[in-house]
Amino acid sequence: MAFTPKTLDFNLSPYTGLTRQSWIEAGEYLLEGIFQNIRHFEDPVVMPRKETQVTYPHSADAVWEQKAEYFEGLARSFFIAAPLLHDNPGLHICGYDIREYYKQQILRICSKDDPFSAGRYEEMQEKARDYHRAFQQTVETCALVICLWICREQIWDTYEKKEKDVIAEFLTGYAHGYTVPQNWRLFNMLDMAFLHMEGYPIDKDIMMEHAQAILNYYAGDGWFRDGQCFDYYSCWAFNVYAPLWNVWYGYENAPYLAGKFEECSNRLMETYGDFFDRDGFTNMWGRSNIYRNAATSAFDGNLFLKNHRADPGLARRISSGSLMQFMTREDFLYKGVPTLGFYGQFMPLVQGYSCAESPFWLGKAFLCLHLPADHPFWTAKEHNGSWETLGENGVKVTALDGPALCFSNHQANGETILRTGKVVKEAEDIHGMWNYSKLCYNTKYPWEAAPAPEEGVESQQYVLHDTLTQAYERCNVTFWSGMRDDVLYRRQFFRYDTKKETHWMQALNLADFAVPCGIIRVDRLRLFRQTVELTLGAYGFPDNGTQVRHLEKDKARAIVLKGKDFTGREKQLAMTVYDGWDGLDLVHRSGTNPDSEHSIVVFAKTSRKKHYGNEPHILISQVITKESAKDFSEEEIFPIGSVSYTDPEGRGGYGPVTVTLKDGTQRRIDFAGMEGRLML
Repeated sequence: MAFTPKTLDFNLSPYTGLTRQSWIEAGEYLLEGIFQNIRHFEDPVVMPRKETQVTYPHSADAVWEQKAEYFEGLARSFFIAAPLLHDNPGLHICGYDIREYYKQQILRICSKDDPFSAGRYEEMQEKARDYHRAFQQTVETCALVICLWICREQIWDTYEKKEKDVIAEFLTGYAHGYTVPQNWRLFNMLDMAFLHMEGYPIDKDIMMEHAQAILNYYAGDGWFRDGQCFDYYSCWAFNVYAPLWNVWYGYENAPYLAGKFEECSNRLMETYGDFFDRDGFTNMWGRSNIYRNAATSAFDGNLFLKNHRADPGLARRISSGSLMQFMTREDFLYKGVPTLGFYGQFMPLVQGYSCAESPFWLGKAFLCLHLPADHPFWTAKEHNGSWETLGENGVKVTALDGPALCFSNHQANGETILRTGKVVKEAEDIHGMWNYSKLCYNTKYPWEAAPAPEEGVESQQYVLHDTLTQAYERCNVTFWSGMRDDVLYRRQFFRYDTKKETHWMQALNLADFAVPCGIIRVDRLRLFRQTVELTLGAYGFPDNGTQVRHLEKDKARAIVLKGKDFTGREKQLAMTVYDGWDGLDLVHRSGTNPDSEHSIVVFAKTSRKKHYGNEPHILISQVITKESAKDFSEEEIFPIGSVSYTDPEGRGGYGPVTVTLKDGTQRRIDFAGMEGRLML
């Protein structure tokens, strides 16, 4: 049964109706789902598991993976329980005293000889026979110390000194041990900061080594580079943990670093509200999408700071909207527990580092409950930021060169579309390309997977079929060239390989711009061998009974889909092709869409048959969507009035291309100089 809040106040919260009490109800709802699966008070937080091939533990004999799972279940569910306990120490769920449950389980997870121990760091090293590797337990120690701090009086302060020493000894090993050189450094930093607050010794040189590295991952505009790519880890890790570190350690002991982390968080707040859509929906993008609305925890992270800049009314509106995006769906839970998916169970997005309890990372969104009832986050009236000032067909575009992110807010349909760059994935990493390399990510059309490479069609991706080698290639690397005159420029390479010169790799120069209901593309082929077939898919469309229309006007063709998503929400999509394309088609699929079991992908197709034929170089297309059954107008489906080329052949081989829309808007697409402005 989907979550239904009992407490609503549409005067205070005109967009969602949610209040602090509504959030408490949501937290208790999730805890009830957890504790209905815990048969005995002594049992750990191990939840029902729907799949056993991708996620861990990978076998019944994987004892050390089981220990990691015990800890992950405990620590991540504690994200939800800790702020609730701070408010209500006597909380009982499913007949269990929640404070006593977590108090006992925490001590057991940290005790060396307990059967549910997570394993000391030194034990893990010895077992792995590898003294230079990191362990999943390091991640969960950070969740543990945050939650112990959140409900300090209810649990931590009730331990005897010897019990605190057991927990501190356990934390010390992971705090000072080997970690992953990316956002994981923050886990060690918070572990050490907690120990330092409690009077336990730490190695301050290790602390500073991690802290300086974290600062130097900063790319600008509030975003940190986590590995090669950018994703929500910048929001639910860097911009939550760094502010906490400031409060616990940095302001007093490393003021320069603390000032920089504060500056980074405040910089994020300048544009982060526009990353979500008019309903507050979170976009499905990047890895770890099973964490869902945890991305909103960056607002709460900012509010920890001395000089925070988050707008409380907007922050709560987005946080509540994203919460309801997931919790109101009937497919959100499996046996009371959030699925391994974005909405329902959806294995194409799941990574092997996850277990059945991993989705509880979304509990970070509930850390806002540590804020007292009289805090502006709870008392300010909800407002909707940029959406309240956009005109009826207004579009607001934000382009950030640092993290290579461009997001556009479309008032006509209430959607936010994300376009990304600076992406590097292995050529065989199909899952990585789904997560990062899509041309567009839409808050109302979560990315669609593909059943097999040989089908040759991907949603929001080009697929190239080399008719000589019969290979199907996807773009695994995306360079960013930035926004000029309202046009975003990027380059994608098919099967990018550092062993080759780029001239021996097939590529596309991408140019696209926003229109009221979507994006128009004016892309240029950059091929060294032109005996190819090429497809480009629109968004995956949920197929719960779909009307399909084929339209033509002048030389343009379109396919229009009209139907409903899993929740019954009306949806509509149109893809239109102009120059460079041979036609449009569609494919029906099952099990590849996060929203619905069945789906449809409309796609454009074309071919180039002559190796040096000077065939058309420019590919012009449009994808538009709306959350309504009201028909698109003819001008929306066929918006282009004329296309003007520099070359007399009209093939776009060189020079600017000018696209004039029927409403008089002109966009001049000029790839000249792009070669010298590529960023990765």
